[in-house]
Amino acid sequence: MRNPEVLKQIYLDANATTPVLPSAAAAAMKTMETMFGNPSSSHVCGLQAKEIMVQSRRKAIEVLGAGAGQVIFTSGATEGIQTGILSALYAAKSQMKVGEQYSILYGATEHKAVPESLKHWNRILEIDAKIVAIPVDDRGTLDMAFIAREVPNALMICTMAVNNETGVYQDLLLLEKTIRSSNPNVYWMVDCVQALGKIKMDLANISIDYAPFSGHKLYGPKGIGFVYIREGAPFTPFIAGGGQESGLRSGTENLPGLAALSVIFDEILDLGEKQFSPTSVLEQFRAQLALSLKHAFPTVVFNHSFDNSVPTTLNFSIPGFTSKEIMDLFDAANIRVSSGSACSSKVTRSFVLDAMGLAQWQSESAIRMSFGPAMTQHQIDAACERIQHCAQALGHSCLLRADGAIDEREELEGLLQLKVGGSCTWLYADKRTHSAVVIDPLPELSNRLLTILQCQKLSLIAAIDTHGHADHVSGRVALAQTHLADQECDELGWPLNSASNTFEGQSFNYIEFGEHCLVHVATPGHTSDSISLLLCDKSEFFKGNLVPRFTFCGDLVLMGSVGRTNFESSNASAMYDSLRSLAKLTAKQGLLCPSHDYHNEFVTTFDAELNRNALLQSVIDAQISADEFISAKTALDKHIDDEQGSEIMCGAFIEPCSRVKVSEYDSDSLAVRMQSHHNIKLIDIREPHEYALSHDQSFNNNVPLTRLANFIAQQSYKKGEEIILVCRSGSRSQVAANALTRLGFEHVGHLKGGYALSH
Repeated sequence: MRNPEVLKQIYLDANATTPVLPSAAAAAMKTMETMFGNPSSSHVCGLQAKEIMVQSRRKAIEVLGAGAGQVIFTSGATEGIQTGILSALYAAKSQMKVGEQYSILYGATEHKAVPESLKHWNRILEIDAKIVAIPVDDRGTLDMAFIAREVPNALMICTMAVNNETGVYQDLLLLEKTIRSSNPNVYWMVDCVQALGKIKMDLANISIDYAPFSGHKLYGPKGIGFVYIREGAPFTPFIAGGGQESGLRSGTENLPGLAALSVIFDEILDLGEKQFSPTSVLEQFRAQLALSLKHAFPTVVFNHSFDNSVPTTLNFSIPGFTSKEIMDLFDAANIRVSSGSACSSKVTRSFVLDAMGLAQWQSESAIRMSFGPAMTQHQIDAACERIQHCAQALGHSCLLRADGAIDEREELEGLLQLKVGGSCTWLYADKRTHSAVVIDPLPELSNRLLTILQCQKLSLIAAIDTHGHADHVSGRVALAQTHLADQECDELGWPLNSASNTFEGQSFNYIEFGEHCLVHVATPGHTSDSISLLLCDKSEFFKGNLVPRFTFCGDLVLMGSVGRTNFESSNASAMYDSLRSLAKLTAKQGLLCPSHDYHNEFVTTFDAELNRNALLQSVIDAQISADEFISAKTALDKHIDDEQGSEIMCGAFIEPCSRVKVSEYDSDSLAVRMQSHHNIKLIDIREPHEYALSHDQSFNNNVPLTRLANFIAQQSYKKGEEIILVCRSGSRSQVAANALTRLGFEHVGHLKGGYALSH
């Protein structure tokens, strides 16, 4: 497989920001070096500077078709939004009648800068209007009937020309007709940030009062923008001071930014170096990218219609993959994409797609590809080639059936941890016999598990839940239909033909696979049918040594907590006994693999939990009775529903998970450390598909987070070795370093900032 890391990056996140066009950067640099005068000065330098402003404004008016409207230069779109909202609401306040209730309307898919600014000024100006989101349909189109019904009582309405996440555009003429027929006097602001250079502007012939724009969204520098004000629309300066911009916006003008904008305006007006492609070419680019995505990921779903969106944006989801997984994959291939709005990158789902009523998985898995009109055919061709590399890399990881990749797959051995939110599924593969067991299979992971089993050519021995689920159908149903159709099992998937063995006078059922035994232990408490599963070495088990390598404990013990006991089938007294018996069976240092991991701690041990969980400590050491445990547990469980979000929490956290201190390195200090300490184990913790696409050829040690539990087990007797973890951004390596340190690894560090900040 070719290594795209040696290739130049392909930037497909233009809706977040764009590189500065070289000719625009040159104009800005020339202005800083030779035409640096203050436009307010009356000498020659000042007059030259003022001319740059005059020409930039003239071109802006022409680009916008602004007619007699005003164009005011700003620091960017956010300032323009504030200017429009403040001006409109300040004017509207003087027209309000005592005792009447007013509203302010905005589109449900607006950039968050708009509703947040509306709330701010509504409060600051003490208007106390009701702020109402205008719903959209599944195509992202605003509900005209809703607007017609609500706008008569509105002080202001804010809509968007082009959506930043989906590229969906609104019919501005239809909007105008709907708004003005119901309320001719309402103030109307349209966010035009994503429209510049993508759709034709003719603002003089439509009754938009305010329209903000930003330079950095279309190859200009950051820190420069402008706002259109319709002739006759009320205006209140957002920034007062020296009276620049004819007293409308004070502050010394950003002359280099204006010079750069002037070059961008020339490109839009077809007066420049003709670096912008026409709409017909941009549509071909989008079609080519879409076809490449379909070939690489046959199940891909596009989250918007191409019929009502600009050709420079594609928003899609791939079933079975989170947006972060796909972003990391593309980043490894040097393709820069985003999961949605760059201003809300911490959010795990898209409020825009939620507003459109799309399925939750689409919202949580959404990826945005966006480019600008300066995109070239060569760049599109290269992007499509690398998209195919991405699919092949997923085939290498056995996460996708990709042509040409199966024979190159990495053979799976040991424990694999897969997660959906805070829930875990565990797969243990025996390489020698090509057999596997799956514990707590989640329905969302069914297709992924089936793909892994097929790709790895694994024979599934059993798919078992550690307890019954009232809120969803177990993922083992799909697995059993494909791989275990003839197997007779109980309601949790435990095979009925399992053998039994006696250990210290107690009989345990078990199943064999490869060199292992999976031992069934009843551990009721969280639910009446709760079990734990102990993965043991077969030879030791038959010698009477029940020392598990891994203990799949369901929701009996969680990281930082114990399972909740306020379900109808729960029994806190039974949990008390189960905790004590499992601690005795597993030894306090044996690895526990719960069915939930809410804080990315991966696995735990009784030792680690006893250090921070006083209630668990008192149970294991018999310091409290079962009745006292029941009382304490009842008090804990009472608070679970108050703490949970959309996910049902299966344990009450006794205290916040403590942060541990790990060593942090930058690229320079890491190099020094590696030179002076030759026994350091440097580990790349990215997933195999990322690692296959781009890794440092100077070392070859990959332990992805999905295999971290397996690595911890392998290293359990080598906790004194020095380990330094690396990943793309440093976030995953820090999480993994925290987990290792908490479990007693003595010398763990990570590369802060990851490969992104290394050199």
